[in-house]
Amino acid sequence: MRTGPVIIGFDGSPASVHAVHEAGALFASRAALVAYVWIPGRRFEAATLPEDAALGEPPGVIDFSNAFAVETAAMDEAQQLADQGAALAREAGLKADGQAVSLDVTVAETLVKLARESDAQALVVGMHERHRLARLAPARTLADLLRTAPCPVVVCAAPNP
Repeated sequence: MRTGPVIIGFDGSPASVHAVHEAGALFASRAALVAYVWIPGRRFEAATLPEDAALGEPPGVIDFSNAFAVETAAMDEAQQLADQGAALAREAGLKADGQAVSLDVTVAETLVKLARESDAQALVVGMHERHRLARLAPARTLADLLRTAPCPVVVCAAPNP
């Protein structure tokens, strides 16, 4: 029997908010970890890329202190989003904490790794319907989760408007 929390993938989208509410209904009063997967280094790279690099000009001076501050702000924003998801989960009846998780390889692999490390009872995600084909075939992230997760995966489709 798995003893860890329910892991809820959260990105602030309506589908992930719905997944949090559904997780609360299914797993009320259990421990939950609301995970926001973010990509470290993306803002650092943008902040250190010289403006004239696209024009073929030699690079200017790179302000690493500013780039580090930008990256630190991105990490803080990621944790704030995870905390917002955890607050929603607590409102839905879960004993939830939020965690910003840096992307290892893919979102699916990162969530699966987190589920393994925490002995998760279940992994809950929202289904993003980007287009009509999403109803016919799951997105790559969802397919990878279903194939590799060490625990049950609960997929919450967006409610009909």
